[in-house]
Amino acid sequence: MTRPLVTLKLATSLDGKIALANGMSEWITCEKSRTEGRKLRARHEAIAVGSNTAVLDNPQLTTRILGQPNPVRIVFDSHLRVSPKSNLALTAQETPVWIFTKVVDGAAVDKLSELGVRIINMAVFPADSNRGIDVTAALQILYENGIKTLLVEGGGTLAASFIKLGVIDVIEWFRAPVILGGDGRSAIGALGLETLNLVHEFSRISVTELGEDIHERYERRL
Repeated sequence: MTRPLVTLKLATSLDGKIALANGMSEWITCEKSRTEGRKLRARHEAIAVGSNTAVLDNPQLTTRILGQPNPVRIVFDSHLRVSPKSNLALTAQETPVWIFTKVVDGAAVDKLSELGVRIINMAVFPADSNRGIDVTAALQILYENGIKTLLVEGGGTLAASFIKLGVIDVIEWFRAPVILGGDGRSAIGALGLETLNLVHEFSRISVTELGEDIHERYERRL
């Protein structure tokens, strides 16, 4: 399969959490880390999040850096939970928003389409409905539509889906010196590993201090 180069961006506590159990997450990492994260967005042609991130955080997913381009904003949203009143939908005319979904008709589809959101039909791919979006097929579609670099930014379920397939090429990990505990929300969801020989391996390429935070870069071992 020909696919985009995929980078996973994580912004977590020391124990790999992205939010408290109640969902509170603003802000775990420092301003310097957040600035570097926005620069990462500018260096990628598209940025992807899952439906939970899109709905709960209501993000803009833009660079917010003067003179820097915004990536195409991608949402993996099998049940089409993104609201027409969301920041993404309301700014789709300015910066493209593509939603991979299995819901391809109805009032929500019509309204989002009217706002300029591109609805990509993933119901045509023969996958168990409980598996969500077929990531392999989605990556192929992105590549065929000119997306050669993709930044995966959240949340844990989406990150796990990409890791399971072995399609994460680079990890950009911003780690803050705080601990949220076992009831916090994990940056990476369940992988279903049963033996250590099945782990996904990466090599650390660099470590940089950003204020009190640490920025680590990893590359997938071939």
